[in-house]
Amino acid sequence: MNFWNQIKKPLFVLAPMADVTDAAFRRVIAAQGKPDVTWTEFVSADGLCRAPEPGRSKLLRDLLYTEAERPIVAQLFTAHPEHMRTAARLALDLGFDGVDINMGCPDKSIEKQGAGAALIKTPAIARAVLRAAKEGATRPATADAPAKSIPVSVKTRIGYNTNALETWLPELLAEHPAAVTIHARTRKELSKVPARWEHVARAVAIRNELKSDTLILGNGDVASLADARARVAETGCDGVMLGRAIFGNPWLFAETVPTVRERLTVLAHHTHLFAELLGDIKNFSIMKKHFKAYVHGWDGARELRDHLMQQHDADGVRKVITAYLAELK
Repeated sequence: MNFWNQIKKPLFVLAPMADVTDAAFRRVIAAQGKPDVTWTEFVSADGLCRAPEPGRSKLLRDLLYTEAERPIVAQLFTAHPEHMRTAARLALDLGFDGVDINMGCPDKSIEKQGAGAALIKTPAIARAVLRAAKEGATRPATADAPAKSIPVSVKTRIGYNTNALETWLPELLAEHPAAVTIHARTRKELSKVPARWEHVARAVAIRNELKSDTLILGNGDVASLADARARVAETGCDGVMLGRAIFGNPWLFAETVPTVRERLTVLAHHTHLFAELLGDIKNFSIMKKHFKAYVHGWDGARELRDHLMQQHDADGVRKVITAYLAELK
């Protein structure tokens, strides 16, 4: 079943962000303000296929999810169609609602593999990877089980060094992905310039001119759902992906404003989940970016934040927060 067709439009969805939207934070977000669709962090399809078992087991931790996060999409990256086919089948077997292909990441180590944003420069390979993902995400019927498939989508940019939307997007649409998320910058621009949402509007127009059924989502510099709604009205896109706005604000999609006590209570829980789910494979310092994001905006926040930054485990964080809350009026 294509879940994309079952959700009321416009869609407001959670961006995949490495070392941010991990299994721990996604559980917190689902509890405090669930988006319409959730993405995992991006995971290497090459690693899932070729890594020795210890490495593969670590990668599978990035694909942990709960029922509360549905619909949940596994984001994968590779420049090798055969690896994408295998990894997409794994996502199907793991029960994901969809597969997304990262064709926009500007990380140099990813690009050296020909993946991420590098695929914008090799549309033939990009299309082969997309076709392979659709093949892997479909299991034919057998005597013992009915056919099963999940939809495949793409997250990309408007171009590599320059805007190539007029040629790049039609290449993707020719393979009929369920959705394409357009980050409204080139790879060269990274996030150094404002996102140019007129290009999302143009992506919608290209989709319509080609009479494609693919959904177009926009991404870039969206700070709130109010901002996202304005972008939908401005461009006619089917939805908006929000990323950096989720930092320290798992209430983003619920549009609620937490009290200081609620913020700190959720931060303590978030830290506990990180230690429980990922503490043996990821450095605790990853959580410190979250401390900075949660703890700001009130008298005494800076001192508390400095104290939290000195902690090295979840128990230390819990003790600091418990003591602070005991004194909070």
